[in-house]
Amino acid sequence: MRPRPPIKGRGIFSGTGLIITGLAATAAALLFPLWSYADRQGAATANVLSAQTVTTPYGPLSAQDRDFVTKVRLAGLWELPAGELAEREGTTSAVRTAGQHLVDGHTSLDAHVRTVATQLGVPLPNEPNQQQKQWLATLESARGQDFDRRFAGILRLAHGRVFSLVAQVRAGTQNSLVRDLADDANTTVLDHIKILEATGYVDFAALSRDLAASPTPVPPPPAVDPGAAVPVTPSPSETYPLPPATASPVAAPGGP
Repeated sequence: MRPRPPIKGRGIFSGTGLIITGLAATAAALLFPLWSYADRQGAATANVLSAQTVTTPYGPLSAQDRDFVTKVRLAGLWELPAGELAEREGTTSAVRTAGQHLVDGHTSLDAHVRTVATQLGVPLPNEPNQQQKQWLATLESARGQDFDRRFAGILRLAHGRVFSLVAQVRAGTQNSLVRDLADDANTTVLDHIKILEATGYVDFAALSRDLAASPTPVPPPPAVDPGAAVPVTPSPSETYPLPPATASPVAAPGGP
């Protein structure tokens, strides 16, 4: 019996199969480190986020929560003295009343934030930041109706920026103490926004532009004709509730 002749093409197919198998193995070897790296990166990111949130008896405390507590303290450190300036330097009763609201509101809110910071172990600053110091310096150097314009413009802009932050924290925090603080801050900020607008010195067109733009160290005074500024008397139905004072506030470590 003669041997069966070899089937043509079998060697070619076998070689092609080896090539394909080799390419597949090479691709797997190349992709596996990439997948592994992506997995490691995802795990690292999750670990970082997890490390930024700590457990407390009042619920998880995130990095945003701690930043909010610090910013509430910072707000009082410059807005309270700004209110005292308005009480002394304001040329109209509406401006002086706005200053009184700033003093009353931040006296109460500062007592609350210091208590919360102590309970949550959040260190607090004892002086305003550089931007806030510049705002205070601007107000301290102003006199007469120029002071009134700058006071209403700077403080209304600052309150407009912080208003959205308070809402964001209140909507997302899982910590009950931070929620309570955000409630008080929201009441205080809204009160101050209304009473500043009641001075008649807020230029809403300029305010809208400034809120849309990136923050500037010292916003220019709004272009309001001093002679045309008319204080707005709130309707009798409007009230300006202040946050309740925290009983026996305990100063945070290093606090005043």
